[in-house]
Amino acid sequence: MARNQRKYTDEFKDTIVELYNSGKSLSEFSSEYGISKSTVNGWIKNLRPVVIDEG
Repeated sequence: MARNQRKYTDEFKDTIVELYNSGKSLSEFSSEYGISKSTVNGWIKNLRPVVIDEG
């Protein structure tokens, strides 16, 4: 693990993604929580629900 790298709980990540889905911007997370935009973007991609086409 890189120096100064923070470890976030899954619960925290879920909360951030829920806030993003409710309309909060990546810039707001960056300034309010000190989380980089790319980190939040990665969480959003990883926690995106899987859609299954049954047709």
